[in-house]
Amino acid sequence: MPDLKPAYLIHGDDHGALAERRAGLRALVEGPHGAGASVELLEGEAATAAGAAAALAAMTLTVGQRVILVEGVERWRESEIEKHLIGALAQMPPDTTLALFAREEARAKAPQALHAAVKRAGGQVVAQMTVKPWELPKWVREQAARLGLSLDAAAAKALVGQVGERQQRLLRELEKLALEDDPATTPRRVDAHQIESRAAHSNEWRAYALADALVGAHAPQATRSYLRLREQGERLSGLTYLIAQRLRDALAVALRLQAGESVAEVKRSLRMPARAAERFVADVARSDPERLRRAVATLAELELETRGGAPLASSRGPLAGLDEDTLALHAIEAIAAG
Repeated sequence: MPDLKPAYLIHGDDHGALAERRAGLRALVEGPHGAGASVELLEGEAATAAGAAAALAAMTLTVGQRVILVEGVERWRESEIEKHLIGALAQMPPDTTLALFAREEARAKAPQALHAAVKRAGGQVVAQMTVKPWELPKWVREQAARLGLSLDAAAAKALVGQVGERQQRLLRELEKLALEDDPATTPRRVDAHQIESRAAHSNEWRAYALADALVGAHAPQATRSYLRLREQGERLSGLTYLIAQRLRDALAVALRLQAGESVAEVKRSLRMPARAAERFVADVARSDPERLRRAVATLAELELETRGGAPLASSRGPLAGLDEDTLALHAIEAIAAG
């Protein structure tokens, strides 16, 4: 198993990249090369500076590397870190790694005291930041060169326009292009025409497919769609926006049908392909307005919880503090169940 540093702080607003980092670290430790290493996960109410310090101090019977993953450190306060964690990091137990994950946005950021403490402990701070939209074509060309591809400015812009602005999705498409057999030139040149004919289109329609699965109460399909989108680097905030839009459209259609409007009239008024409109209206017709109202409310609660929850602790739900994927899967289950 590769040597791990005593501590890692992985932070930034590219939540898809953070999820990949966490999954990669877990797979490394739990895989065949882990050699008996163990993984502990702190999330929700347990994921505090005091909780992390207590985990470091706890005696275990584990033989080999011990890795402690902590979610949600963007919510920690400087005073909590100084009181509970700085001393614990200064006396890291042997064969132990503390990996701290901060999903940052707006004012929710990993405190600077945590940056400094991780570095003093001999650890590593890794920033996973999204590239600004106007910088993406340049970033695409740099990543392509690293993979042995040569993209001109037009090809890079075509890829961004066709796939979208998520860096993980762009990188996956470049990797697919790099795997195609074409030994004629090194680096292999890819032009805008090749991008347009081979690269995948934006994931927006996949997000609508997830929303349609929720409208139709198809829980397994919705869960698979959500996990696939997250693996591809889609942000939960972007997904909730598109899903909420679709659920509100479904509620509007349900109310029109309830008022006596014909299915044919409703389908003709929808701005979507005929077959898609037919499936959408059929799913809505099997539901009822009250269920769809509850679905919209559940999605609004999900958005609130993933942004830190209600201002007053007494107003927060029982799942407050869990990581956003856990919250989203609970919401999907609740919406599909009606």
